[in-house]
Amino acid sequence: MEDNLAPPPATSSGTVHGLGEENSACGGIGGKPPSCKSPRKTVKKCESATFHLDGAIYTIVASPPDRSQPQGEPGDETVNRQRSPAPPPPPNRNGQLSKQGSLTIVRRSSQKKTLNRGSSVCSVDDDSLDSVDLTTDNLPAVDTPDACDKAAIRLRCLLRQLKKGEISADLLQRNLHFAAKVLEAVFIDETKRLADEDDELSEVQPDAVPPEVREWLASTFTRQLATTRRKADEKPKFRSVAHAIRAGIFVDRIYRKVTNTALMQFPSDVVRVLKTLDEWSFDVFALSESGTSQPIKYLGYDLLNRYGIFHKFKVPPATLENFLVRIEEGYCRHRNPYHNNLHAADVAQTIHYMLCQTGLMNWMTDLEIFATLVAALIHDYEHTGTTNNFHVMAGTDTAMLYNDRAVLENHHVSASFRVLKEDDCNILQNLSKEEFREFRTLVIDMVLATDMSFHFQQLKNMRNLLTLAEPSVDKSKALSLVLHCCDIAHPSKRWDLHHRWTSLLLEEFFRQGDKERELGLPFSPLCDRNNTLVAESQIGFIEFIVEPSMAVCSDMLETILGPINAPTPADVPPMSISEQTDASKAKDGLNLNCDVQAKYSIPKPWVGCLLENKTRWKEQALKDAETRAATQNDSENSQQSSPQHS
Repeated sequence: MEDNLAPPPATSSGTVHGLGEENSACGGIGGKPPSCKSPRKTVKKCESATFHLDGAIYTIVASPPDRSQPQGEPGDETVNRQRSPAPPPPPNRNGQLSKQGSLTIVRRSSQKKTLNRGSSVCSVDDDSLDSVDLTTDNLPAVDTPDACDKAAIRLRCLLRQLKKGEISADLLQRNLHFAAKVLEAVFIDETKRLADEDDELSEVQPDAVPPEVREWLASTFTRQLATTRRKADEKPKFRSVAHAIRAGIFVDRIYRKVTNTALMQFPSDVVRVLKTLDEWSFDVFALSESGTSQPIKYLGYDLLNRYGIFHKFKVPPATLENFLVRIEEGYCRHRNPYHNNLHAADVAQTIHYMLCQTGLMNWMTDLEIFATLVAALIHDYEHTGTTNNFHVMAGTDTAMLYNDRAVLENHHVSASFRVLKEDDCNILQNLSKEEFREFRTLVIDMVLATDMSFHFQQLKNMRNLLTLAEPSVDKSKALSLVLHCCDIAHPSKRWDLHHRWTSLLLEEFFRQGDKERELGLPFSPLCDRNNTLVAESQIGFIEFIVEPSMAVCSDMLETILGPINAPTPADVPPMSISEQTDASKAKDGLNLNCDVQAKYSIPKPWVGCLLENKTRWKEQALKDAETRAATQNDSENSQQSSPQHS
């Protein structure tokens, strides 16, 4: 897919046009067919011609021998080619050249030039400015290098014509608007580049260090990744893009045919359970009890297939199966009651609901969807069944390795990527370096954000962000909050599922309490088998942790998805006469703004579940309190009656 780099003939103005017009007129991107003939062009005599090649501007200036050599701009590379005095040039159809002339080739970069203050050097002479076409019908895109050149020339032409009083107000306004948009595009591009660097680096003045040193500072002493960005002047040609799309579709069709025949076979009971995968209260226990006891293998495989990950990222089906089996084995390593393969499958299904049923997937790229699903599957990989605080207090090797910071979360993501490095488990083998870096960064951010010690700060930051007039939500932070909410979402599921999860989690806590007793450590909260208020703890967990988390997550999703799902004018049905009258009265009488649209809302099935579960726990708490009171009375009565019998 090579581009035709040979320059086409120059126009009479000396400016070379691109290949797009020629190709479109003669059959499109496939090149000019043999039978297509271009009309014969009339070439006017001109003193200069300008060519745009490989990001540079070449100006060829022909002048008679008695004229002085034109001065180039600062930074121009000028090559003077004097005609040989003898023999004279051969005659052509325009006649014998009788004078010795000079040919000057001036090479200029199409990038921005840095000129000294007060410099009077300009790239276009005054005579050429008079011939500039100031119409705005065929202007280039404002974010291209050619737009900068066009804007500069037009501004100089406007200045010249303003002095003469020959410019109309409408033409002046349209050209100034174009120039302003070009400047805004340049400013936005530069602002985005600088905004990628951390605040610490912003203290270094741009002129204080060379660009190479600044890049080294950014890559070494900040969290900014040294990812390569395509320059504005390196945008692919239309022909290259079209060929790439055509080849990509061809390869994609072949890969679909191959992978569809190699997909893993599912047991019939598993297929039956997975039909309810899109429901909020999906029963992951039923999936495990369908005779397989491999929920991660089948649910993870089905999810990645549903989102087209196999063919989009050329994931070999057998490799994905190996990876999921290894991840499942890691979850079962410590035989935890709660943090096991069932929990991982449940979180992955919950985040699937968030992506699919709320429409969040429409805000994400395919790579981000891929990373999000994998992050959910591996977020508790090789969990030890104990908390971070236990590791720190017990001084375990894992705590020593990660310096007491997000001990388990660091291990989950680190151990998972070690599995991904194995050839038979490397589902990322066909990602580019840039894709792998983006994938890894997002997975790390999301998994580390499941550390409960970040919970309140995470909610506070998102709340503050959403209170802004025009909030701009970072994808990594948004997806991290979604995964965190899915990780603690079982109290927002159906009661039978939530109650079962609660029993399993408490058993895991109690096992940790047993270990703490053996090590002589104080009991962690909810870890003492003989002194834990189950119902009260769940009420507090729902009211202070889960409900606020789901509320903030809902607000965030509606803020993100609102602009995407905003109705267009064509979608708004016309109002009847009575409706128009009512709207007019409301606006005049109550000073209401009828243009304000209703806030976009996502489905929230968790609201009803949270309310029901909290009500049930409150009822259980009353029963438990009565039972404890009765037990205490019986104990006191037995103590009082004991001396009498003696």
